[in-house]
Amino acid sequence: MSDVQVLFRQQPKLSGGLHFGSRLAFDRAGFLFIGLGERYRRDEAQNPGNHLGKLLRLHADGRVPQDNPFIGQAGFMPEIFSLGHRNIQGMTRHPETGAIWLHEHGAQGGDEVNLPLPGRNYGWPIITHGVDYSGARIGIGSARDGLEQPVLHWTPSIAPAGMAFYNGDKFPAWRGHLFVGSLKFRSLYRVELDGTRFVRDEAMLKPVGENIRDVRVGPDGLIYLATDNPEGRILRLEPVN
Repeated sequence: MSDVQVLFRQQPKLSGGLHFGSRLAFDRAGFLFIGLGERYRRDEAQNPGNHLGKLLRLHADGRVPQDNPFIGQAGFMPEIFSLGHRNIQGMTRHPETGAIWLHEHGAQGGDEVNLPLPGRNYGWPIITHGVDYSGARIGIGSARDGLEQPVLHWTPSIAPAGMAFYNGDKFPAWRGHLFVGSLKFRSLYRVELDGTRFVRDEAMLKPVGENIRDVRVGPDGLIYLATDNPEGRILRLEPVN
């Protein structure tokens, strides 16, 4: 790599290897969304003075948009679009509405799919649909006024990774469905939606036996999966004739 330009640095800089988040997506207007984990420091997801556990919105050159929801508010990092996220592991743009969707890992249960809105708080760790790995309660429960509910949650956890809406022509019955990889069950989940309302889901491809890290729809209308196979496999899904 050469001519590298740093557009953004997470603040604060921390050591440790947990909950990086790491997903990126552009909306139709060209704004860059950055999904960051709370680095396993739970309460920091509610701290508006840092980037941990937040969804950020920037111009493609790293500038802060002047219509970001917390611009000019004392104590808030101006890059923040939404807060209260645990560990964002998938992000994609809806092919029809253009909205950015994301999913994030819960603890033991409480994996969430969210449709993030500007300035909203998605609750972690005040509310969650999961529990701690010890079985202990986290926060005050699963709901509180002023905190957003997910479009859907997986309890028990599936450990989601990667996501994409299907908008091709090879699987017409699946148009508008959301596809999500699962690390825990080494499966692909097909999520049927009615607008922004969850209808049902289905676990697919269990015999593959590999963690599905990313999901993409190709320009050919087929579905492509990146797995953690030691040899670095890309899988392609085709219709059965």
